[in-house]
Amino acid sequence: MMKKYIAILLIMSALTSFAQVRVHTDMRTPAWNLIGLKYDKQVKPLVWQAIFPPELRAINNKVIELPGFIIPTKVGNSFTEFMFSMVPVASCPYCGTGDIPSMIEVKTLKPVTWTEEPVTLKGKFVINDSGDSRSTFFLLDAVKK
Repeated sequence: MMKKYIAILLIMSALTSFAQVRVHTDMRTPAWNLIGLKYDKQVKPLVWQAIFPPELRAINNKVIELPGFIIPTKVGNSFTEFMFSMVPVASCPYCGTGDIPSMIEVKTLKPVTWTEEPVTLKGKFVINDSGDSRSTFFLLDAVKK
C-alpha cells in the first residue's frame, strides 16, 4: 500500500516540475523604475486619478530605450501595435502577488516579429494623462534595436 502512495507522489512531483514557468531575465532598468513611480490616488468615492511624479514627467515626450517582452493584442506573428512589459506573457503580467508591473502600448514604424525572448525598443515615451480609457503609457515611433 505504501509503495502505491510513493509511486503516486513521485508521478505528481514529476508532473509539477514540468508545469513550472521559466524564470525570466530581470528587465528592470532606470527607465522601467521611473515608469513604476506612477500611482493612483482616490479623489472621490469610486474615482481614482493617476499621479505622475516629477521624475516620471521628466521623461515624457523624450526618446527612451526599454528592454522587455512583446504582449500581442491581435492574432498574428508580426505587429506594429502591441503591449510591452518587463515580464513575459507566460508569467501573466496581470497575475501574481505584489504590484502589477506597468505595461506600455507600443506603436512601431515597422512591423516587429513576435518572440518569447526579450527585445529592446527605442521610441518616444508619452504619458497619457487625459483621463480617457486608453493606455497610461505609450512608446511611439518605436524601433527594435
